[in-house]
Amino acid sequence: MRLILVAGSTATAEIDGISAAGADDDLLVHTPGADAELLTYGDVVRAPEMPTSPSGCPTPALVTRAARELVGFDVVAVDGGLRVPTGAPTVTVGARPGDDIRERDPVPSAPGSFEAARQYGRKLPDEEVVLGETVPGGTTTALGVLRALGEEWSVSSSLPENPLTLKEEVVADGLEASGLRPGDAANEPKTAVRRVGDPVLAVVSGLTVGALESGTRVVLGGGTQMIAAAALVRHAGVEAPLSLATTAYVADSVPDLRVAAAELDLGLTVSDPGFDAVDHTGLSGYAAGVAKEGAGMGGALALADRAGVLNDVAATTLESIARLSAHNGP
Repeated sequence: MRLILVAGSTATAEIDGISAAGADDDLLVHTPGADAELLTYGDVVRAPEMPTSPSGCPTPALVTRAARELVGFDVVAVDGGLRVPTGAPTVTVGARPGDDIRERDPVPSAPGSFEAARQYGRKLPDEEVVLGETVPGGTTTALGVLRALGEEWSVSSSLPENPLTLKEEVVADGLEASGLRPGDAANEPKTAVRRVGDPVLAVVSGLTVGALESGTRVVLGGGTQMIAAAALVRHAGVEAPLSLATTAYVADSVPDLRVAAAELDLGLTVSDPGFDAVDHTGLSGYAAGVAKEGAGMGGALALADRAGVLNDVAATTLESIARLSAHNGP
């Protein structure tokens, strides 16, 4: 079993109040690369520290890593437009960092990276793969893609209070800058992700299309960003079976997720690692609505559940937090 993490960036994350995928604005840009390092090595290498939210909630990558240690699946990181290099080995598909979606052409690399990722996906030797993503600001760009495709579903947030009004305003500005109205990019997924998306969505959707074309089963491990990826796949005309594995923290906070999964004909798995019962301020933050999902967490939890070790994920994650704190300092 292989989990493929697509890591990248969008300048949309720099908009004040959009993302909590980093302790502060200066560290936000390091989050995708740090997540790739944590999944690969169990520690950060080039990144300055383990990513946390401003309130101290640890990155979902730490949970995915805990599941990996319990289950033993392989990890591959794909450079989906990293702004800062990572110490993890990566597959390159030509993705470049995304600009703010309020620019006219924020992701010009999208068509090329979609096709390169599609070719990579076709050559995967696996019977089944789990795809994850890490891109701060990604729920806003996911909303942009959904609106460009003509889909009306909502999105989640790494913040406990989802700033949906702000996101809708940013997306409206992005559509206007791109000369698009809602629905103008229906059945044109490359246009949607190029004009109001992010480079990670281009790579995830391309990978998914290629893998499905070759007969590999695909599980999208994530929340509403993966709903946007699935919408891109369906708007590309691919009707093959496709699954979404997410966390209870997303599924319980975004009613549209189940509706969207049904309308996109996705098999849906929802896993609850029981962090609400954990005596750790950072980890219990998930149950309070911080982070919720990311870095393939939902897919990794589904694999842990399949292996019968879901109830061990919380303890293993806490062990990793303690080890990293001792190694790198508080």
